[in-house]
Amino acid sequence: MTWPALAAARPELAHIPAALRDAARVRALAAGETVFRQGDRPKAMFCVLDGEVRLLRRSREGGEVILQRSRGGFFAEASLESKAYHCDAEATAAGRLLAFPLRAFREALEGDAAFSNAWMAQLAREVRKLRARCERLSLHGAEARILHAIESEGTAGTLALARSRKAWAAELGLTHEALYRALARLQAAGTLSLDGERLTLRQPRKRL
Repeated sequence: MTWPALAAARPELAHIPAALRDAARVRALAAGETVFRQGDRPKAMFCVLDGEVRLLRRSREGGEVILQRSRGGFFAEASLESKAYHCDAEATAAGRLLAFPLRAFREALEGDAAFSNAWMAQLAREVRKLRARCERLSLHGAEARILHAIESEGTAGTLALARSRKAWAAELGLTHEALYRALARLQAAGTLSLDGERLTLRQPRKRL
C-alpha cells in the first residue's frame, strides 16, 4: 500500500513528515501475538492499520483489566516518554501495525510544527475518551454503563459493536454474564433494541 493510500485510510497519518515515513516499517500480526510486555523498553511508536490491539494488565488472580483497545490509529502514546511499558499489548485479531522508531518520532515532533500540532490533537482526543471511560466505570449498575457507552460512543443513539460481547463486557468492567442479563432487562423494558451487534436506544415505554 502506498503512503497516500495509508494516509487516506488513517487520517492521523496525514501529517507524518517525509523522513519519518521513510523510517516506518509495517509489521504483520497474528491473532494472539504479543506486541510488547510490561517492563519492556519502548523502541517504537505503533499505529494500527488493520486488526485490533488491546493494552491490558493482569491481576495476581489472573484477571485482565483492559486499558485501551485500538482498531485503528496510535496506541500506548505515553510510551514516547517512558523508560518501560507499564502494560502488555496483544493482538486480538490478525492485522498490521506501522512501527515508527522512537528517536525518529521525537525528532519529527521537534522539527515539524504541523506534525506536532496534529499529535497534540491526537492526545487530546485520547484524553476525552479516557475521561468518558472513567466516568462510565464510576457508574453503578450494568444498565447505566451500557447506556452511557451507547450515548458517548454511538451515533444517533446506535452503537455498532466491532468486538465480541465478552470483550465489550471487559471494557465495561462487567462479567459477560452480567452484561447479557442487563441487555435482556433493557430489551424487556423497551429501552434498547438489538439487531445483531447493533444496539439502539429507544424511548422507554410509558407506564399505564
